[in-house]
Amino acid sequence: MANYERKWRMGADIRRKGKVERVMEFTERIKKVQEKVEVVLRKAQKETKQQADRERMEVEEWKKGNKVMLSIKYLVFKERLAKKLVDWYISLYIINKVVSINVIRLQLPTLMRIHPVVNVSQVV
Repeated sequence: MANYERKWRMGADIRRKGKVERVMEFTERIKKVQEKVEVVLRKAQKETKQQADRERMEVEEWKKGNKVMLSIKYLVFKERLAKKLVDWYISLYIINKVVSINVIRLQLPTLMRIHPVVNVSQVV
């Protein structure tokens, strides 16, 4: 109000019975609406979680010393045969270290010249 150069009315009694009852009714309506919204949001949250969990798979546990095959899907070769004639996975490699749930370090030959840390989606 001070920004708009308006003056406060000084003679009015704020606690009139009629205005307080209307305010109380309004607050009760707002509380009921909030309760309904909370119920609907919880239901939507539950349905969203169920939908997301349908796509999730159990994580395979990797251990040091396991042998795995490396996918060639993202590897680049200078001379490559036709895509349909090449095997999808190459050789067995030993896991040196499990970095995290979805990242492992492989013991690769130095001639491969690729980074030994790979995502578990690249191995079988």
